[in-house]
Amino acid sequence: MVTGTLRVNGERNNMSNQPGGAGRLSLDLRGAVDLGALAASRPPAPTAAGGPAPGTPAGSAGALVVDITDANFVAEVVNRSDEVPVVVDFWATWCGPCKTLSPVLEKLAEEFGGRFLLAKVEVDANPQLKAAFQIQSVPSVFAVLRGQPVPLFQGAQPEAQIRQVLTELLRVAQANGVTGRIAVEEMPAEDAQEVEPEPLPPLHQAAYDAIDRGDFAAAVAAYEQALKEAPADDTARVGLAQVRLLQRTHDVDAAVARRTAAGAPQDVAAQILVADLDVLGGHIKDAFSRMIDTVRVTSGPEREQAREHLVELFDVVGAEDDRVRAARLALANALF
Repeated sequence: MVTGTLRVNGERNNMSNQPGGAGRLSLDLRGAVDLGALAASRPPAPTAAGGPAPGTPAGSAGALVVDITDANFVAEVVNRSDEVPVVVDFWATWCGPCKTLSPVLEKLAEEFGGRFLLAKVEVDANPQLKAAFQIQSVPSVFAVLRGQPVPLFQGAQPEAQIRQVLTELLRVAQANGVTGRIAVEEMPAEDAQEVEPEPLPPLHQAAYDAIDRGDFAAAVAAYEQALKEAPADDTARVGLAQVRLLQRTHDVDAAVARRTAAGAPQDVAAQILVADLDVLGGHIKDAFSRMIDTVRVTSGPEREQAREHLVELFDVVGAEDDRVRAARLALANALF
């Protein structure tokens, strides 16, 4: 299981194992896509006689960039993600921003010298992958580590911010023992540039280290101190929300929590706990719907508590996520 994953949304970054790092990096605790069924249902595709093998390299980066289809996804992405991080670029021929983003990703694949594989998926030609990853807009970029998908970002992002995201991806990959490198014949080893992660601010690093050892209280304290020193630190604010989510759900009996919530629709604390569990399990729409329903059936301080918690969950998921946009509108309707 990947310990800490990444997501980036919007013009400012939003992703990393520690919810820290430069830009707007934050912790996306578990991938929102379950690839288990996809992998189990698809045997390796045969290679057509005289045709290209699955995973035929695409683009100028050679072996660093591969075209992926519904048929070869398991072999070329899921299986290879045990050895090297795989960055999956979902694009479409009609998509203008895709034409801007794809060359940047290919350039960075070369720059990072084989430390990640870039997998390109044309969504209209691969409906199963589009559905499995719940792709609602392109370009959308994911990572896959040890078979677990991790949302990275949507839309064409500035190169500097993408480089930052990839640096954090490698940090998380290393923490999970995914340290392989793709052999690149056209690039001599002595010429390959090692991309070292930029150091984090001390309090962000302290939070990262605390999360890594499972000390959520220490991570909360580090982020709270970071916010005291810099109230506008968006990274610390999002990181704090996500670590608190981990803290609240640690060692919770999910079955008991769900039974309690089912019997007490106006019990805000019970509804919050189940919503948190849903977010951790990738059931984002269910979590949002639960909290919006709680807002509708409560009033006064309880209603405000439910509203505030839902807004905090928006931070956890990412402001640019389409599900967040829809839930914000639904919350406004529930309030007014």
